[in-house]
Amino acid sequence: MSVDSVGLMTMLETMNATITHWVFGYGSLIWNPGFAHISAQQGMLYGAHRSLSVYSQDHRGTPQRPGLVFGLTRGGSCRGMMFEVADGDWGAVRAYLLAREKGNGVYREATRPVRLADGRAVLALTFMVDERHVQYARNLSLEHQLAIVRGGVGESGNNVDYVLNTARGLQQLGIDDRQIMALAKLLARDVAA
Repeated sequence: MSVDSVGLMTMLETMNATITHWVFGYGSLIWNPGFAHISAQQGMLYGAHRSLSVYSQDHRGTPQRPGLVFGLTRGGSCRGMMFEVADGDWGAVRAYLLAREKGNGVYREATRPVRLADGRAVLALTFMVDERHVQYARNLSLEHQLAIVRGGVGESGNNVDYVLNTARGLQQLGIDDRQIMALAKLLARDVAA
């Protein structure tokens, strides 16, 4: 092997060692990612916003009494958590996320540019709501959301806990999502009563 090919091999090995992947979390991934990651920081996604807009018939509800979970819908922007995943873990992490987020087809896998808190722009795996899906809950009032969340319980637990945990996670990050905080305030009164 020549010196040039050794240098090229070393450079390629170094490049491969530093390949990482990014995942954008906007709901329960903020407080319960459930996968190995090497770093985490806030990020801003443009072109989509967080909303409590997906009927959950498994994790936070049932087909007879659905709950509501968060989704990314078109328009606006969304601050959330970015998780950096080592290349060697990427296959397992992506498979985990696909199973977690796409089981019923309401979410579609997407790669979107996200601005990290440190100023870098990276591409991140995220899951957008398929707005044509029957489980997409379009334009629910705060009162309607409250009624659904109060009654939702599924295989991953109580819908109230899901919303309150997400609100706490956002609050700890300094992310002010007024609609979620308004709903969380009403739900917290229920829990305290």
